[in-house]
Amino acid sequence: MLFERQKQLGRKLAASGGGRCNLTNTLEPAALTRRFGPRGRFMIPALQRFSRNDLLRRMQEWGVPCAAEDGFHYFPVSQCAEDILKALEYRLRKLKVQIRLECRVEALDLKDGKIHGLRTDSGSVRTPAVVVAAGGVAWPALGGCSLGYTLAQQAGHDIVEPTPALVGLTTLEKWPHQCAGVTLPEATAWMDLPGFRKSITRGILLFTHDGVSGPLILDLSGQVTTQLRQQPSVPLKVCLQPDLSRETWRNQIEEWRIARGKKTVRNLVGEIFPHSLAFALCDACGLDPDVPASRMTAPTRDRLIDWLTAVPLTIIGSAGLKQAMVTRGGVALKEIDPATLQSRRVQGLFFAGEILDLDGPCGGYNLQWAFSSGGLAGYSAAVEGARK
Repeated sequence: MLFERQKQLGRKLAASGGGRCNLTNTLEPAALTRRFGPRGRFMIPALQRFSRNDLLRRMQEWGVPCAAEDGFHYFPVSQCAEDILKALEYRLRKLKVQIRLECRVEALDLKDGKIHGLRTDSGSVRTPAVVVAAGGVAWPALGGCSLGYTLAQQAGHDIVEPTPALVGLTTLEKWPHQCAGVTLPEATAWMDLPGFRKSITRGILLFTHDGVSGPLILDLSGQVTTQLRQQPSVPLKVCLQPDLSRETWRNQIEEWRIARGKKTVRNLVGEIFPHSLAFALCDACGLDPDVPASRMTAPTRDRLIDWLTAVPLTIIGSAGLKQAMVTRGGVALKEIDPATLQSRRVQGLFFAGEILDLDGPCGGYNLQWAFSSGGLAGYSAAVEGARK
């Protein structure tokens, strides 16, 4: 039996990847788990039970072939997330799974440390095994809610405080707002805090009306929002051209000074970056907008290079759980057996997906974890049910 409190199944899945659904990627398990940080080791049994190749094979069998046309991200060949959802729904019905829509699970029926059933707003059900795959609180417009956490707490589980992940960040500085819509195809960023400066993220950077976003920022956002629980702001550094060193910039500015000395520095910088970004950047670092390259002083040059190689930003918030794609936090992993995804507190209770305190970056990581953990939890629950 499948219980869904909404009117339809899989609304988040259908909306993922801009409606295209990046369901996995080409990384092998060891590399994939590393992108989840130290907790990624928890994923290994699930990936062994239901791997990327298993997922792609199933999709092929169910009429939804997938391909990594860019060499990394797997999408359905049709570029339509709805096709994946339809295939899953068809499979459920073929297996005669009872689907109860608009049915809210209100409580677990627990006795002597075991699952005996559950109670819904339309009656009780007896069962020896329950899989809680209720997701997190992110993206409430598509169904994100705290129901799964409530059920987990009823069973005695600790919940790591949920925070937004894969979400845009808000800057204290106003100059990024002047560049809203500007995208840089390749940039790097890191938190300018002890212990984090070597944790550098790389990807597409987008300036917004509130601050910064894009895959680069989304991948970093979970760490930042976690830090924001402990302090009012988080210093960030962003390198706008990661392949250009300080020495390269120094030589470039010297070439400007000698060969193109009459042009203003910000116009020259505007030949490398979009003009709105170049002008806002030069203003923010205190550069006289009218100074010609030939008259740039050494201190001014060095300050500009500082900004071109490591723009300082102060993060004071995020777009919040309403716009976050993923929840960071959830059921504490120490209380779950990674070999089966069964609760260490209640026999017959299993967890899968985003409800657990495990989240990864953009690029098919979180959906692969959802499918793999669902495969392992489902298998383990079936074994438990057969044993009863």
